Amino acid sequence: MKPGPKPKPYLQSVREGNPGHRSLSPGVVFPSTEPVEPDWWDLLPGEGEDADRVRVDAREVWHRLCLQLVRSTGLNAFQQDAFVDLCVTGARIRQGERALSIDGPVVQGERGLVRNPWVTVLNQYRAHWRQLLAEFGLTPSAATRIVAPIEEDEDDPFD
Repeated sequence: MKPGPKPKPYLQSVREGNPGHRSLSPGVVFPSTEPVEPDWWDLLPGEGEDADRVRVDAREVWHRLCLQLVRSTGLNAFQQDAFVDLCVTGARIRQGERALSIDGPVVQGERGLVRNPWVTVLNQYRAHWRQLLAEFGLTPSAATRIVAPIEEDEDDPFD
């Protein structure tokens, strides 16, 4: 990742023009491999309606984003593991939002009213979600911040 302010998304720079004539980079495009959807029952075990709903939500996130990632960046084996993490994180955010809708942001604790623990958990999941979206270039500015690795000279005697 490049330091400094977030650049404009590549397509926005192309659309608006490039008055400074600086080189524009669409980012790195990795070779794709066919993504394999995980067994959500194995990954997210549990019984009951809530556990079933988490598996359904994870599967929905997979199907909503997978095709877009295959088309835009491609997925390789290493990215697929992080992508599954993205799907589980999205499902947990939905689970937490359902719990907050039912119980409210304040619940009865041992010593009176306290903040619902899901509030803290959701803040952590959302931070992780934003980080994973940026890793996959799924935010406009993140797509332009991915830079190609510098090719090393194989003939360099000092390596």
